[in-house]
Amino acid sequence: MAWEMAAQWAVLALLAACMASAAKESVLNMCMDAKHHKTEPGPEEALHGQCVLWKDNACCTANTSTEAHQDQSYLYNFNWNHCGVMPEKCKQHFIQDTCLYECSPNLGPWIDQADTSWRRERILNVPLCKEDCELWWEDCQDAITCKENWHKGWNWTSGTNRCPRGFMCQPFKYVFPRPADLCEKIWSNSYKYTMEHRGSGRCIQMWFDPANGNPNVAVAKYYAQNGRDASPTPRAVLLLLLLSLLWL
Repeated sequence: MAWEMAAQWAVLALLAACMASAAKESVLNMCMDAKHHKTEPGPEEALHGQCVLWKDNACCTANTSTEAHQDQSYLYNFNWNHCGVMPEKCKQHFIQDTCLYECSPNLGPWIDQADTSWRRERILNVPLCKEDCELWWEDCQDAITCKENWHKGWNWTSGTNRCPRGFMCQPFKYVFPRPADLCEKIWSNSYKYTMEHRGSGRCIQMWFDPANGNPNVAVAKYYAQNGRDASPTPRAVLLLLLLSLLWL
């Protein structure tokens, strides 16, 4: 019966390969389970302002894209101007960051579990292109803030974020001495600073020309195939388990 056992192992190997391929494909065009994201990505012709880059395939709605451009919107009641008015050239980067987070369907390989009440999933260690991170820091170095991690630790008693007692407002360049400090620390390691350049196919671009297509599609595919690290994403693990149960 050796040939029967060999055949069974061959079938199992083929099934494992199919499951792995299906798990990788499942993260290539998806929306995270968060506060304002759509369930599935799709066209949104009326996206506003800087978010229009994702109008052909978006995880955000037109209303979300409009609110992303407000100094203090209903999205999270977060006030960019917590230490005085944020310079316009700096604010454009935070708007673009918000558009990428809310609208992009290409962040699947970096979706992780979240431990907050307002979202079940988050992004973690998204490899940001060198130029995007460094321009963000360059344009914001003279803006003012009181905290390096904007995800937590604020005084919310007024309904919006205010600096906690004892935290001093100071220029970004002192709070974030290097571009990597800004990109990695401000949103609890949502982004990772890289030496990869725009157009390399190895880093996520906040800014791109939609007339040339969305370069982040290829980036997501590369990391889905090669892994963001040694571990599969939680959704990939779940898919593998479900397919294993079907086999049984």
